Amino acid sequence: MRENDNPESSLLHPIPITIPEDKYHFAYSIYFMIGLGYLLPWNAFITAVDYFSYLYPDVSVDRIFALVYMLLSLIGIFLIILYTHKSDPFLRINLGFALFLLSLLIVPLLDAFHLHSHLAFYVTAASVALAGVADALVQASIVGSAGQLPERYMQAVIAGTAASGVLVSVLRIFTKLVYSQDPSGLRKSANLYFSVSIVIVFISMLLYNIVHTLPVIKYYNQLNIQALPQDQPHIGPFTGPVWRSSVWNTVGRIKWCGFGIVLIYVVTLAIFPGYITEDVHSQLLKDWYPILLIAGYNLGDLLGKCLTAVYLLQNAKIAIASCIARLLFFPLFLGCLHGPKFFRTEIPVTILTCLLGITNGYLTSALMIMAPKIVKLQHAETAGIVSVLFLVFGLAAGSIIAWFWVI
Repeated sequence: MRENDNPESSLLHPIPITIPEDKYHFAYSIYFMIGLGYLLPWNAFITAVDYFSYLYPDVSVDRIFALVYMLLSLIGIFLIILYTHKSDPFLRINLGFALFLLSLLIVPLLDAFHLHSHLAFYVTAASVALAGVADALVQASIVGSAGQLPERYMQAVIAGTAASGVLVSVLRIFTKLVYSQDPSGLRKSANLYFSVSIVIVFISMLLYNIVHTLPVIKYYNQLNIQALPQDQPHIGPFTGPVWRSSVWNTVGRIKWCGFGIVLIYVVTLAIFPGYITEDVHSQLLKDWYPILLIAGYNLGDLLGKCLTAVYLLQNAKIAIASCIARLLFFPLFLGCLHGPKFFRTEIPVTILTCLLGITNGYLTSALMIMAPKIVKLQHAETAGIVSVLFLVFGLAAGSIIAWFWVI
């Protein structure tokens, strides 16, 4: 049974009294894999930026990619919020994965036919835009769906996104060890990133279509369907004005969680990866230094997002205060550039970078889990999607600040 099936059909299938077991944590693992899968395409494009910069030296590839991807993703999520009540998340997610596959296939095809002209760059940028639309469809819909499930499934999705960063770091270290940094090596590295991404996105798509057949997910989907009539018992499905009123009410309920999420990524992206890759240097580690720092951040992010499975902060005020406290990273990282000599060495920078990742991961996971639980069950999907809108807005704002302001 899918999330938007006819509510009347649930009357024909009474909900079991006993909650089905998630055997072997299979459903949890699938949601983790989906989180890994939907963030991997963006990581593939941005990790292969050296290759694209070689092909198109007159273009600021990383900035254009970020602008196109985030703009399309923001617009897409906003439209999904407006029309969630008229669309099926099952279809949105499958369409999104299909668009991911198409966008990832474009770059290897251009390379196979040796198309590296200005037109090829526009086609590549269009594939990034396509991935941005796909991200909106998959990320907003899967987080919205996970918001209707127990907390552990949202935690799985969010942890999966961190695993995507770790996987990319592993691939980056591998390609640096194996391939030379000449045009041929950059080409092989890019092809590896896109090949791995295609395989994982395809597997994620298959797994998503399996997860709905699992008894534990069917159980919670039936609960969600039966919760809908409690909100509008007489007027049936949400109409446009009723839906907009419901959305605004949901935004009002979770606005402080949203503020915390935005602030997390404004702080993080103002520092990472720009500061890590451009401002700090090591005579000992040389060009390995930024690669290892990025890996340290990604591992910290994964650790933080996994820690919420062990202990989940329940107090929204403490979580938001912790997000504000992360502003202290600015003077701390400034100290690593302009402070005493010891603070400008590898150890303090590495520790701060890992802490940046851990706090980013833990607080993101805590607030993304918390937001859908603040509202009634029938509004949990909307709360999850709105949380994604806050997250992407924070990413965009942080990226813009990173462009115009350097520590």
